[in-house]
Amino acid sequence: MLAHDPLTRHPLWLATDAWRRIDFVSDMHLCADQPRTFQAFERYLQTTPADAVVILGDLFEFWLGDDARHSEFEAQCTGLLAQASQKRCIAFMAGNRDFLLGPEMAQAAGMHLLPDPCILVAWQQRTLLTHGDAWCIDDTAYQRFRTIVRSPDWQQNFLGLPLSERRMQAQQMREKSRQHQQNQGATPGVDVDSHTAVHQLQTTQSSTLIHGHTHRPGSQMLAPGLTRHVLSDWDLDASHNPRAEVLTWGRSEWQRLPCAAD
Repeated sequence: MLAHDPLTRHPLWLATDAWRRIDFVSDMHLCADQPRTFQAFERYLQTTPADAVVILGDLFEFWLGDDARHSEFEAQCTGLLAQASQKRCIAFMAGNRDFLLGPEMAQAAGMHLLPDPCILVAWQQRTLLTHGDAWCIDDTAYQRFRTIVRSPDWQQNFLGLPLSERRMQAQQMREKSRQHQQNQGATPGVDVDSHTAVHQLQTTQSSTLIHGHTHRPGSQMLAPGLTRHVLSDWDLDASHNPRAEVLTWGRSEWQRLPCAAD
């Protein structure tokens, strides 16, 4: 259930008292040409004992608008999510690849849409959730691009194009993004700004931050009493460094669990 925190003026997501385990995933980048990654995600959704699965962005490699859910691969994903949502809560926060996912797709897939950022209140603890891209402030080229594509005018114009044209433009943007990542390498610009993260945790009165986007999984202490968990990206189709991981929270215990297609 979403509520509004009158103290911090941030949205609150209130967990159900009956929940015993919450899973966090992000950056699966699902697409038709990554079959093993899709199979791992399918198997995970069908077998996880979690009461809630929280997807913190980039579920899809790109999302072209909710009318795309009728295409073959997207329809398969929609069906998988809808089936999983019958057994547990599926929550979704948009990422930089699927920020056009809206209420029509969410309803069809049985997903609860979360604003970015959002405070999860569970077991008397406050955990701050974000995809993470907005806080990578040193990546100025991406931030300029983000400002453009998140504007209502750009989105209205893009969604007004035929689906085939949107798909072509998305492929072009995908290639530019890959080139940008290759040029950037392992520079600090691809990470969340630590000062921003600490400020957001303090402002929201949260002790834990969970985010994706950076593809740098791990956990660290940002400041005394403030912890950051960075989620893993998923890629089981690449010939090097296959990876797929779930961060689980079982009341007081945190674990990272690997996933596999079979």
